[in-house]
Amino acid sequence: MLRDTRRQAAIASRRVTLLETLPDVDEPDDLLVCRRHGDAFAELFGDESPDRLSIIVPTRNEEASIRGTVESLTADSRCEAIVVDGGSEDGTARAARDAGARVIEMAGPRSRRLNAGAAVATGSTLLFLHADCRLPDRFVDAIFRTLQSGAIGGAFRLEVDDPRPIYRRIERFTAWRCRWWGRPYGDQGLFVRADRFRELGGFRPWPLMEDYEFVGRMRRAGRVVLRDEGIVASARRWQRLGPWRTTLTNQAIVAAYHLGVSPERLAAWYRR
Repeated sequence: MLRDTRRQAAIASRRVTLLETLPDVDEPDDLLVCRRHGDAFAELFGDESPDRLSIIVPTRNEEASIRGTVESLTADSRCEAIVVDGGSEDGTARAARDAGARVIEMAGPRSRRLNAGAAVATGSTLLFLHADCRLPDRFVDAIFRTLQSGAIGGAFRLEVDDPRPIYRRIERFTAWRCRWWGRPYGDQGLFVRADRFRELGGFRPWPLMEDYEFVGRMRRAGRVVLRDEGIVASARRWQRLGPWRTTLTNQAIVAAYHLGVSPERLAAWYRR
């Protein structure tokens, strides 16, 4: 232990000098630290393509839909799909590989899996996408135009895959919230320049709220744009608890976060 070593050195009248604290590189998401020193690790990661969009998809038990998701992403030759699987008990990882995705299998919270995907990405732009979301037509062009305008990143307008009127109200509320507060969530397809993502340190290794917190740092670093094009999210999350209960729970968690409740406590509450 460092404390014991320093005590023994003091007894022996020896001076102790501490070196700079550096992070370990033990897990795939730790490679994000290496990406901040691109020149030193150029041979490990290769060249970053300015015309490529790297799409990172965290998964768990998405075998039924992941093949279609990956194929829809890689239909555009400018895209690479990176699936980071968090211990699926079905054939998610195998189906993603068969569909042409690069697959990383690792445990841990979604935030760390997103960082792991970003660490191995070869595109100059990153898009973080939920497995049950469908991107709009020509989404690649929309993202590149946004970044070429000087924005640091952005997201898409939320649409829910359910025809009932209650979901149109949720969509309008979400659009109002995003334009008023400027904080889209992860299910809206968050995109950001890869170099700025690394400069900002990536996502916090939290069990919840990592996307909300990261967008806050993005806003302080530059302009975040909400695109008019809609991203279609599966309604299964709202259907499980009910649309109003889900919406109120989400807003209560956001409020508790701003009141200083830890992400760990929020995650435990959300799981219950």
